[in-house]
Amino acid sequence: MPVIIGAVDWALGVLRGGFFAVAAVMAVVCGVDWLVRTRKMNPFGPAARFMRAYVHPLIAPVERRVVRAGGLPSSAPWWALVSVVLAGIVLISLLEFLRGQLSSAHNAVGSGPSAVYRLLVTWTFQLLQFALIVRVVLSWVRSRPGTWYYRWSWRLTEWFLGPLRRVVPMLGMIDVTPIVAWILLAVLQGLLLRLA
Repeated sequence: MPVIIGAVDWALGVLRGGFFAVAAVMAVVCGVDWLVRTRKMNPFGPAARFMRAYVHPLIAPVERRVVRAGGLPSSAPWWALVSVVLAGIVLISLLEFLRGQLSSAHNAVGSGPSAVYRLLVTWTFQLLQFALIVRVVLSWVRSRPGTWYYRWSWRLTEWFLGPLRRVVPMLGMIDVTPIVAWILLAVLQGLLLRLA
């Protein structure tokens, strides 16, 4: 296990440096592309020809989404930069989360059955609470019920939200069942952790 944690630490170090370098290069490229698109730079010069030949095809999917959303095509380079930065943040955060969970598992295995039990209870309730958050957020935005993330969160939460809805009244148009479920999950987790 320490070898795996060391490998994840190494990957995190490489990714942090790599994403910083990619984001810096992308910022320069997007800045030049924006200057070309807004005609603040000669649109017929070598830089503009390079951008049209090599950069515009890479940014085209982002540009289509920006235009569909009502934005200006000239803002596509900045949205592409935001997408790259967000992807880097999400990937690094996921690896840090994985490293933390691996470290917790390693420590729990070394500490005995009681620590393993506590870890499994904590992981189970964190997964249920995460699924509950996903389900609440998806209820605020337009999402198709057939998507995998909707089905996943529904399957993990409906078994306790369904019976609660029959008991907990709505407050006007607000369904407070997820809040009650969150509190009950926290109380149940605390009770199960005290058994260890």
